[in-house]
Amino acid sequence: MRILHLLSQRPSLTGSGITLDALVRHAGVAGVKQCVVVGVPADDPTPPIGELTSEYVRPLRFGSLPLDFPVPGMSDVMPYPSTRFSDLDEEQVSAYRRAWTEHLRPILDDFQPDLIHSHHVWLMSALLKDVAPEIPIVTHCHATGLRQMELCPHLASDVRRGCSRNDAFIVLHAGHAEQLRVGLGIDPACIHVVGAGYREDLFHCRSPHPRRKPALLYIGKYSAAKGVPWLLDAFERVLTRNPAIRLHVAGGGAGEEADALRSRMDRMAPAVVQHGQLAQPELADLTRNCTVCVLPSFYEGLPLVLVEALACGCRLVATDLPGIMEELAPRLGDGLTTVKLPRLETVDRPRPDDLPAFVDRLEETLESALNAPALGDPMDSMPEALTHFTWAQVFNRVKVIWRSLG
Repeated sequence: MRILHLLSQRPSLTGSGITLDALVRHAGVAGVKQCVVVGVPADDPTPPIGELTSEYVRPLRFGSLPLDFPVPGMSDVMPYPSTRFSDLDEEQVSAYRRAWTEHLRPILDDFQPDLIHSHHVWLMSALLKDVAPEIPIVTHCHATGLRQMELCPHLASDVRRGCSRNDAFIVLHAGHAEQLRVGLGIDPACIHVVGAGYREDLFHCRSPHPRRKPALLYIGKYSAAKGVPWLLDAFERVLTRNPAIRLHVAGGGAGEEADALRSRMDRMAPAVVQHGQLAQPELADLTRNCTVCVLPSFYEGLPLVLVEALACGCRLVATDLPGIMEELAPRLGDGLTTVKLPRLETVDRPRPDDLPAFVDRLEETLESALNAPALGDPMDSMPEALTHFTWAQVFNRVKVIWRSLG
């Protein structure tokens, strides 16, 4: 088969980019011919993806005419400078659509794919049947496109109309399948739950570092939607009872919101240790040195960081989001403790009057996890659960869908 992969934002720095890289790697081992198109800044080098040579990575560049704005991100806070789709004016949206169309046409003519695998139920995926009406299209839903429909209602109808023409959809969990069925009118037979994966060659306990004292780890964007302000509130309380505790933060963000959180964490040093955006091997090393990984987010698809952290021997604390409760909690047992979400005013904005009780619950759960016995190597206690989340297994599920269409 010849597969053309499409991602409208920068690769490797978000969950969808990691997914793209993993699928390309495993498909390459399986002998699939591949070409990848991604969105990158004008002055960036061609990014490495899987084992592909640069000839088969064809970036669309942003930051100079006709796309004289940073790469738009599928989340409003990205780990790099980006444009929010809600801030694009009508002329910029038109330029965005036109640029993707003009960029893809010669690539389609040159590469002649048997199938297109696009990421995100959003603008780029919505125009594909206009430029490649005869080619089967699989669209990988990471949930952020569903969120953008609420943030950008003026674009939602075009996305629904355009994406609903695509041939198959991949989702992370059953809740997303239902959202696609209702929101886009997709036939349930065209929606496939494949989950998400992690790299077991990197995230493991086989050669653990010497454990330090109990320590917390947060991995993700500097964002209120990720619950970071209230994590810091809860951690400050934990710190009063145990001044030796450290909160390690791996990630980043751009914009005023991220800058404010960065400044607050600077003031909390050395109790809060900021590591910035880490490559996966460095992130795995850091994770093996921590005992509890916390994700207090108000909106997620299926967060890979939790599975990665568990594989490294961390206990998990996370909000009771649908993807976590449907896909992770039944498999991960007592390695995962969930915290009841506050009521939400919008898709990822909590009601202010619910936040004090949320911080209380988060503080109590963190304290309990930090005081719990060491988890040990989960591959000894739950090997089947972790194997289900390996990229090899996810790729096997995706490959079945490709073959059914190609």
